[in-house]
Amino acid sequence: MDHSHASVEQSRSPQPRLSRRQFTATAGAAGAALAASAPLAAAAVPQAPRPPRSTADPATCLAVARALLVVDSQDRPLVPGYRKVLADGLPRTGTKTAKKVLVVGAGPAGLVAAWLLKRAGHHVTLLEANGNRVGGRIKTFRTGGHENAARAFADPAQYAEAGAMRIPGSHPLVMSLIDRLGVERRRFHLVDVDADGKPVNNAWLHVNGVRVRRSEYARSPRKVNRSFGVPRAYWDTPSSTILRQALDPVRDEFSTVGADGKRVDKPMPERVRGWARVVQRYGDWSMYRFLTEEAGLDERTIDLVGTLENLTSRLPLSFIHSFISASLISPDTEFWELVGGTATLPDALLREVSDVLRLDRRVTRVEYWSPERTGTDDTAHVRADGPHVWVDTVSEGRDGKVVREQFTGDVAIVTVPFSGLRQVQVSPLMSYKKRRAVAELHYDSATKVLLEFSRRWWEFSEDDWKRELDAVRTGLYEEYRAGKALSDGSLLGAHPSVPPGHISAAQRVHYAADRWVTRDQPEAARIVGGGSVSDNSNRFMINPSHPVAGSEGGVVLASYSWADDASRWDSLEDDARYPHALRGLQQVYGQRVEVFYTGAGRTQSWLRDPYAYGEASVLLPGQHTELLTAIRSPEGPLHFAGDHTSVKPSWIEGAVESAVRAALEVHGS
Repeated sequence: MDHSHASVEQSRSPQPRLSRRQFTATAGAAGAALAASAPLAAAAVPQAPRPPRSTADPATCLAVARALLVVDSQDRPLVPGYRKVLADGLPRTGTKTAKKVLVVGAGPAGLVAAWLLKRAGHHVTLLEANGNRVGGRIKTFRTGGHENAARAFADPAQYAEAGAMRIPGSHPLVMSLIDRLGVERRRFHLVDVDADGKPVNNAWLHVNGVRVRRSEYARSPRKVNRSFGVPRAYWDTPSSTILRQALDPVRDEFSTVGADGKRVDKPMPERVRGWARVVQRYGDWSMYRFLTEEAGLDERTIDLVGTLENLTSRLPLSFIHSFISASLISPDTEFWELVGGTATLPDALLREVSDVLRLDRRVTRVEYWSPERTGTDDTAHVRADGPHVWVDTVSEGRDGKVVREQFTGDVAIVTVPFSGLRQVQVSPLMSYKKRRAVAELHYDSATKVLLEFSRRWWEFSEDDWKRELDAVRTGLYEEYRAGKALSDGSLLGAHPSVPPGHISAAQRVHYAADRWVTRDQPEAARIVGGGSVSDNSNRFMINPSHPVAGSEGGVVLASYSWADDASRWDSLEDDARYPHALRGLQQVYGQRVEVFYTGAGRTQSWLRDPYAYGEASVLLPGQHTELLTAIRSPEGPLHFAGDHTSVKPSWIEGAVESAVRAALEVHGS
């Protein structure tokens, strides 16, 4: 029986009250059953093994697949050419063919596009709304930098990432850009390592009141799995294996398993059509619908996988989005970080374009002219041989004076997120499909809470803990082990290494008022890098991969959360937020970490950021096929770049890819 029709029939009969997930799955199935769908034409895309259910046409599915794999209409890879452009630049333009180019937004896409076009001889003006920094969602909390920032943490040497923090080695364009600009990189430990740098995966899982090492869970998952109430068949299967087995039949469309058990991509034309089949079949599906209808998982097992594999917040969102993330990064992928913080990349780009950059210029209105618009009421007065783009900007009045300024150009590259472009007047109206994309493209929320500690306690052995705690007060080590240490806030920052003056009275009050009742003390973590997972409000906790030169302390990403989990942090003031995040960290690592807390924290809510309007575009079911073509297409002299115009949103790779594409469009037009 077709599952979608079964869901429709069930919805007509009396049913118990549906959960949010059940409602999402039922509504999605009903919509798919009612929508008209056409199978892919055999000549364009080979027939899927089962009848497709997407409403998208074959050409659209192929376009999404080609955008994902970065190939042209003949399935020829574009990445080698893009890498050459990043390395050698665009061909130089002549004096008569040079264009006046406006680039709106100085995130990574805007910086790269401006750099490429400037090197090619075009007259570039780069406009950025922020008054003190560039980089967009690349943002490092640090002392100094091009932002001339005041001390970020109690130790001025410390820094931590508000945004992008790790770069997959499988992303060729951003890796090429980093090396081309001479930015220093080193390994980011996605999995924790021991003192010798060997992966050990000994960070904690703490869910349903059960605390185990991640390596222990991989060997023996039964205790954790049973705490979720999963069926007996899944008692002894790690969550990552359950998810991999669910997704492997889909991966078979574009890859095969080699003799060594590793996946190997099919030849490019076949790979493109395999991805197109995936888009055709699942383009309208949410991840929850896939896991229930296709993989046949029950809700308890989905809870397990969602909690441990970071899927919970995105279960109602596009299956394609999550599947792409899972497919393009393998377990063997190396990750990198930039020495001194990810902001060293925009630092390097800024040095190349500082002479064409205008900070504190927020775009409020864009007017443009193109031949197909000739004769409209808004642009009938415009001469074809004059400027084609007019951009009105306003300063943010940081010095008490608001400045309005207009810029003109032959063309413009708009890189601001569509959630921000929604607030900009564009005249004449762009095409309906573009306006729909601007209005509907879904952006997720994400919030980070970072806490500084005067010692890297996550690397400690029990001997280290005893030595350091007894330096505070003789016998304190045993008090913590016995659960008898005071929890009134008096031990916050009690270690002699903690500099005074950063823990406010309000933090102590919030800490004492909201402390955990249970105060069990797990063994020393003894890890470097990696991160722990919890079902408490902190959700994901990530340790720094390397010490900061000249500092004995470190900054922990105490909470990294998305969607509703993120929004719940946004309501807290800092004096409450930091003690709450410390409390969640203590639930996983033990109460005793409090003695090293400096009181200095930093937090970033991308949803509340006045220029980001969200963490990244995380698409809803159907948006890849409904909106992607319109998202990327020019509107007369207006071109569009940014990670949201790629099929790799939230990654720097997507931003760089879009920047090269847009620069080539402008250069060749």
